[in-house]
Amino acid sequence: MMPIRCVVHRLKMCKDFRGARTAQAATEALSGRARSAVGDPVKAFLSVDMEGICGIVNELETDPEKGGEAYQASRRLMTGEANAAVEGCVRAGAKEILVADSHWNFDNLIQEDLHEAATLLRGWPRAGSMVGGLDGTFAAALFVGYHAMAGTPRAILDHTFSGRIARVEINGKAVGETGINAALAGHHGVPVVLVTGDTAVTAEAKGLLSGIRLVAVKDAMGASAATSMHPKLARDRIREEAEKACRAASGILPLKATTPVEMAIEFKGTDHADRAEIVPGVRRVGGTRIEFRGTDMIEAFRTFYAALNLSRTG
Repeated sequence: MMPIRCVVHRLKMCKDFRGARTAQAATEALSGRARSAVGDPVKAFLSVDMEGICGIVNELETDPEKGGEAYQASRRLMTGEANAAVEGCVRAGAKEILVADSHWNFDNLIQEDLHEAATLLRGWPRAGSMVGGLDGTFAAALFVGYHAMAGTPRAILDHTFSGRIARVEINGKAVGETGINAALAGHHGVPVVLVTGDTAVTAEAKGLLSGIRLVAVKDAMGASAATSMHPKLARDRIREEAEKACRAASGILPLKATTPVEMAIEFKGTDHADRAEIVPGVRRVGGTRIEFRGTDMIEAFRTFYAALNLSRTG
């Protein structure tokens, strides 16, 4: 997800999370329970972003307002990878597949080219943002075309929801869009089973989520340069891994944040924090940092999303 238009104080680490040394242990520490088995037919949720799509390396290619033909080409690539993931879900027995367009203003996928097995969720605003429409009736969530969190070295177009944000934390742990959205899915008991994007985001996902299947379609040399596999090969890999991931969904733990959920946002500028601190329940901590608490992940995210949108200066 790109911007909608385009450490003074640290939280104490969650006691359970601080002791986790592996992705499996981290997931168990956050969730506290195993996921119950889910029978067929599988109901799958796909959140599809653009920055992690094969071949895309710079912001202009992801910008619907300024990108021109470069952006149109990216739409086609994005739709192709979404279709590959849908095809993998179908092969695994999925009977219902919801695809959430999750880039910019959430209206990028080419509707008439999207796989007929999928239902498309598009448009903004929506309360759950990139995972709007996800609930406990789904057996699996798949994140396609994702990117690494803000500040990650050698990561294509690294950011966390907005270029205004330097860092986001959940219970003291730095997270990006992958972690935030996985925790939202986990609130509903839904595991994230596949993440695709560059090598930076797949490494991020591997360190956070147990049982996750990964497809790295490109390897970044910097924030806007990467070596990329051929789009056809990328789709083949995504299709294959999506099928395997959906078949294994019932044995994968969801990522469920310990409650109450403590969140923090470190902005890049004080002017953004000036606006964000207006949101009820937000505490200003220093020049650029705000903190807040939710009784659960949904409540915490709503405060996060309100602060993010209010922090816009233009």
